[in-house]
Parts: sequence; structure tokens; C-alpha cells
Amino acid sequence: MADPQSKTPVAGGCFLSLAILVGVAIGAMQGQASLGFVIGLGVGLAIAIAVWLRDRMR
Repeated sequence: MADPQSKTPVAGGCFLSLAILVGVAIGAMQGQASLGFVIGLGVGLAIAIAVWLRDRMR
């Protein structure tokens, strides 16, 4: 019997943390670090979910 091909999951959490950090940095420059955090969180979640969905399709 042939062994099934192992599927290593793709990491999407790095995009989440990077988007949060970038959002906070940009928000801090604008004087709105909390708003930058929320926007970065939203963008990061969208990217992480997209990576997760793409990985499930493999």
C-alpha cells in the first residue's frame, strides 16, 4: 500500500502578528495606536483565514 502524502499545514499566524504590529506602528504615528491595532487585527485575520482556506483546499 502506498503511504498517503503527508500534508504539512501552512502557517498563517505570522501574517496576523505582522499585520497587528504594522497597524500599531502606523496608528502610533497618527496618534491612534488602538485604532491601528484594531485595523491591523482585522487585516491580519482576513489574511490568516484566506491562508487557512487555501490550505484546506490542498
